[in-house]
Amino acid sequence: MVQGVGFRPFVYRIAKSFDIRGWVLNSSGGAVIEAEGGEAAVEQFLRTLAGELPPLARIDEIEVTNLSPSYERDFVIRESTIRAGRFALVPPDVATCTDCLREITTVDDRRYGYPFTNCTNCGPRYTIIGDVPYDRSRTTMEPFRMCSRCQAEYEDPTNRRFHAEANACPQCGPSLALVSAEQLASGSLPRFEAAQGSHAILARVQNLLRDGEIVAIKGLGGFHLACDAANDTAVGLLRERKRRSGKAFAIMARNLATAERLCEISETDRSLLAAASRPVVLMRRRGTGLPGGISANLAPGTAMLGVMLPYTPLHHLLFEGSPGFDVLVMTSGNVSEEPIVSVNEEAGPRLRSLADHFLFHNRDIQTRVDDSVVQAFEGRQYPLRRSRGFAPEPIDLEMPLREILACGGELKNTLCLTKDRYAILSQHIGDLENLETMEFFRETLGHLQRFFRVSPVAAAHDLHPNYLSTRFALEESGLKTIGIQHHHAHIASCMADNGLRGRVIGVALDGTGYGLDGRIWGGEFLTCSFGGFERRGHLRYVPLAGGDSAIRQPWRSALAYLRAAFGPRATSLALPMFEEIPAHRIAVVETMLSRNVQTIETSSCGRLFDAVASILGLRHETTYEGQAAIELEMAAAQETGHYPFAFTGLDPFEIDMRPAIVAIVEDFQAQIPVGAISSRFHRTMSRVVVDACMRIRQSDDLNRVCLSGGTFQNLRLLGQSAEGLRQRGFEVFTHHRVPPNDGGLSLGQALIANEILLQ
Repeated sequence: MVQGVGFRPFVYRIAKSFDIRGWVLNSSGGAVIEAEGGEAAVEQFLRTLAGELPPLARIDEIEVTNLSPSYERDFVIRESTIRAGRFALVPPDVATCTDCLREITTVDDRRYGYPFTNCTNCGPRYTIIGDVPYDRSRTTMEPFRMCSRCQAEYEDPTNRRFHAEANACPQCGPSLALVSAEQLASGSLPRFEAAQGSHAILARVQNLLRDGEIVAIKGLGGFHLACDAANDTAVGLLRERKRRSGKAFAIMARNLATAERLCEISETDRSLLAAASRPVVLMRRRGTGLPGGISANLAPGTAMLGVMLPYTPLHHLLFEGSPGFDVLVMTSGNVSEEPIVSVNEEAGPRLRSLADHFLFHNRDIQTRVDDSVVQAFEGRQYPLRRSRGFAPEPIDLEMPLREILACGGELKNTLCLTKDRYAILSQHIGDLENLETMEFFRETLGHLQRFFRVSPVAAAHDLHPNYLSTRFALEESGLKTIGIQHHHAHIASCMADNGLRGRVIGVALDGTGYGLDGRIWGGEFLTCSFGGFERRGHLRYVPLAGGDSAIRQPWRSALAYLRAAFGPRATSLALPMFEEIPAHRIAVVETMLSRNVQTIETSSCGRLFDAVASILGLRHETTYEGQAAIELEMAAAQETGHYPFAFTGLDPFEIDMRPAIVAIVEDFQAQIPVGAISSRFHRTMSRVVVDACMRIRQSDDLNRVCLSGGTFQNLRLLGQSAEGLRQRGFEVFTHHRVPPNDGGLSLGQALIANEILLQ
């Protein structure tokens, strides 16, 4: 990672310090240096080159070749070159550094209040780059000609803006425009005033937010929808307009002290919040209520808050000198299920019904990128969405790879390209359920192929025939196609995340994955390597009525499990669902299940969590994926004990959860608190994981366990499972670079496809 991170100025300075002559340049293959000097000086130069890098630089490999002296007289930075077929690592976007932050908040600095301040240590990268090598002419900064003072900084090797390609100031750089939704509706276009007017525009935006208005703010990788997080009316209106009745909003806190006032923050949380990637960090809120005067409508049904700190100068300036608010809602600027809006001309038509005002800027976004989301687990990062600040930084797999396109799944889609020793995972694309998101998929693929000079020889895809990603591979890619089983890909992604080779025990727990038998899998215990897998066990199948309707209506899963456990008397049980769901709807699904009409069998762990949530009266219908399971996790108390379950069959074994369902119903009817029942259920599922792995170890002599799949976003389940496995001598591997959910699926697909191509 040596382009756009101050690497050439670094090389220049150390060359000068050791009296080295020669040159350095960026190429589409990385950086090339010719260093000429005394033997000891050259050796010291090489040691310093590898050991004292700029903060954002990364070196994976240095090739050294001895040349005859050319008797250069000085050391210079040469113009970039393009080398056919070679690629450099494109850096992700980086949060504002302390030096730039000091400048924009210092009254007598020439960049005071300027929202596009950056240097070689921070600012936009991936979102503005059109091609490599990374030069200003290949970025969306190309239209902005540097003034004499910025040009002098750019050409000064001692300045931290030496060859900072996005360098700008109020005299020569991008500027802002504030327009109301009514003005856009009447055909008015944003008028970008001189950048010196940024102070006044941002002061007006602060006043609008303070008055309860919703403002669409163009940022680094797209638009955010912002409002005052303490204003119940504004938050409720945004929720109504965005058709997002239950899912939590991400919030931006003024600073770390504000975040600590809101949430219980560990040292790991603190480091994640302050990292250069500036992700949204999920943390438990303080106390039982919502602290600090923020709206109760921010995160209904969960004790977790998703918090991020400002990561652009514009964000910092929104909080600067504004006592009216310390926390802003900053949610993706899109209509529900569509990609984030990134183009000025699209913002009005697509967001006019959501926002009252629009804050535009005139620096184009080359590649749209949504915010990343992480949690802390066992002292390190546990990603849930890998996007801004991380993508497209490749994952070094330290093994040669064929050039492959992996198309991912349907939900939380990412795509993956491989080249040389790298897996290049895209930013979060979203759920491939509409044409707009599919176009975003194609757009992202084009960018990454161009940046990394990838010409895939094969396209890997999920086995589900109706996924748009599968159809793209089969119908549009024009490549040799390789179908990959969903849960095999989950475990392969965890293996790649941890640098594993050989065979492992894989525990893949999620909601939906197309199985080899045509049924829906989701509670899977595998033995696998990149080259193949065997299904050693799974949760016992239950029939679900109505297919996707069962995902949105957990009571359908509950009815299926109750019928499996209690037979025909299931509907006579005294449970909330039979009082709260209309009898005629219950009767229709009961008929479908009894006659096996429009049902599909599933071993899904996600549907089991849904079922228990509905049985306990927590959630019968959902408005977003995983809502019932989240509320079940949030309800859990600190309770010991677990429920019974049974193993049946041999190869693969089945895990029968009917005894647990019976015991849960008995506890509920005995008025055992829901928190205690939820806790016991979570302990039961972790016991299932441990006991199943012990069975596989006994038969297969394997001791390494990979835990993957969307259900392991539940940290209570993940932590108890990992602890139980370690107590019994297993090596346990979890995710830390890619998500356990379907956002990591494409990485696993790519590794499996690579192995198949090598066979």
